[in-house]
Amino acid sequence: MPPARSILLRFESKNGQFRLTVDPTDLFPSLLSKILENLPKDVDSRSVILSNKPFGGEDRLLSSLTGVPITKVGLRHGDKLFLKYSEQPPMNGHSTASVTTPSQPHNSSNRLNGIPILPTEDLPIAAPPQSSATATIKSPWEVVQQSDLDNRLDKQDGKIPRRRDEKMCRHGQKGMCDYCMPLEPYAPQYLEERKIKHLSFHSYLRKINSATNKPELKSSYMPPLSEPFYRVKRDCPSGHPQWPEGICTKCQPSAITLQAQPYRMVDHVEFASPSLIDSLLDFWRASGSQRVGFLYGHYEEYKEVPLGVKAVVEAIFEPPQIDELDGCSLYDWENEKEIDEVARLCGLQKVGVIFTDLVDAGAGDGTVVCKRHIDSYYLSSLEIAFAARLQAQNPKSTKWSDTGRFGSNFVTCVLSGDEDGGVAITAFQVSNSAVEMIRADIVEPSADPPVMIVRGEEEDDGSTSRTRYIPEVFYRRINEYGASVQENAKPSFPVEYLLVTLTHGFPTESSQMFNSSNFAIENREAIGQSQEWKAVAAQLGVSGSNIDGQKGIKSVSDFHLLCFLHGMGILSKEEEVLLCRVARTHDLADGFQLLETPGWATLLEILRESGERPPKRPSSSCREPITGYDLGLDGEQLAKRFKGASLR
Repeated sequence: MPPARSILLRFESKNGQFRLTVDPTDLFPSLLSKILENLPKDVDSRSVILSNKPFGGEDRLLSSLTGVPITKVGLRHGDKLFLKYSEQPPMNGHSTASVTTPSQPHNSSNRLNGIPILPTEDLPIAAPPQSSATATIKSPWEVVQQSDLDNRLDKQDGKIPRRRDEKMCRHGQKGMCDYCMPLEPYAPQYLEERKIKHLSFHSYLRKINSATNKPELKSSYMPPLSEPFYRVKRDCPSGHPQWPEGICTKCQPSAITLQAQPYRMVDHVEFASPSLIDSLLDFWRASGSQRVGFLYGHYEEYKEVPLGVKAVVEAIFEPPQIDELDGCSLYDWENEKEIDEVARLCGLQKVGVIFTDLVDAGAGDGTVVCKRHIDSYYLSSLEIAFAARLQAQNPKSTKWSDTGRFGSNFVTCVLSGDEDGGVAITAFQVSNSAVEMIRADIVEPSADPPVMIVRGEEEDDGSTSRTRYIPEVFYRRINEYGASVQENAKPSFPVEYLLVTLTHGFPTESSQMFNSSNFAIENREAIGQSQEWKAVAAQLGVSGSNIDGQKGIKSVSDFHLLCFLHGMGILSKEEEVLLCRVARTHDLADGFQLLETPGWATLLEILRESGERPPKRPSSSCREPITGYDLGLDGEQLAKRFKGASLR
């Protein structure tokens, strides 16, 4: 019997197409090695699936076709098969491909018609760290754990009710027409009427999701959000050497066209009490130097904007820093995780950063110089880079993005002079494009505050960079003739294209969490203020041999005192939880329970008997200024030093 002639089979996957010449008598498992040679290196060989159609076909695991020859299924010369597979789980935290499990069928397009179906085992996890836009999560709506606030806003329709128009409506009281039907939360006429400059994040999400996913078409669900990605993609399927040895149109970033971001992740910043701002200003009043503090609070629904979100600030923590007349230098914040843990026990989280930029006007009446206005700048290029790096450190987890994260809720506030000579608060965020451009090292701050510089591909010594690829960057502006023209952003462009403005204010009825502010604020030795053990005794009602327990219960509601007590290490974990609950809820029952704990009794006994300061937890005394924060990527640092117009 003459040998069978070889046939050519075509294969198509999400990474491209290829061909294989096979023998009709070959078994399917023998094709695995040839198929893997044409797929990315991180493909899980156990997950390779063959199908006769790209969608809705018959799917078979390649490993399950043991003993089945190619001719038995009727394949002929030139036929095409479709490949589906998943990537291997991450080994270093930089990849995010999910592993297929029995509770998650392989082909999600076969089971999703616009409505997500939950797996049999609901094990939500936080969004894993991402290093590229190509590292996507297979089913983010199933595995990503959102905040409770986002889940509540997802369930609201967000529609804006309207009353019956007496002039235009011709129907009865129970009828409805185009003039009185509820508006969508992204309706332009409503935003213009209320002078809302930016859509809220959830309004923007409704707008793009209505265009991306239409259940009436019975199409598969697609996450509507995708973060910008301006770096060279790794593991290009074209087969060329990795950047910088090789690059092609599939892996190089596209040209960037800057435009104002139409939405904002947070709409409003609310300070629980004016005393928070006054305490920060006290340092400037005493020294004339600037000050930086991190905002701790929580997020709530903001009723003034459809589906809006506001950041409520309950405390300001001032990290180790050197303060100067025109800026600040931040030291390495060694106990940052411990402060975050204290905040978590109080139901708070880090929501933003605030810094001062004040210069006394010299009039002797307390007025300050107005430096930031429409003809100068509101946030300098160096401050934008600082804010972008902090937002990159604090991403927002969302099930509506293919990577499980999108943007950040982290805000930046500035205390500076207004046009009347008073001290004013301004709140900002930087756009998602700005965060990615900083992460990709495309732009850098300029000595001119309102201008951002587009970097070149050359290093400082003139050699070509082996890590940085600079795509074309453009922006649109109105020229002197009133026409909209596109300009090349090189060598520089205005920083306004990277800014998103927020509103701010104080509550009409004060309901702040911490009702005591007598304890000294940390890291203020430069103006003669320090956190002393005797100050703890005075605040907790310990005087000589007398102990006023009820006074101590009422006075523990001070965030700075809680952080100081945590650093002493006297209380156990359970006692710290109880202490923070007393500080948060002001419950006397919990307070008397705290008085009965052995750790609290030990603390009071130390204060009463010796008055000596107990030893602090061992920590490094390094006081070298740092130049950056980790962005989550190798070799990328987040600068924490900033000044108004200095790059030193």
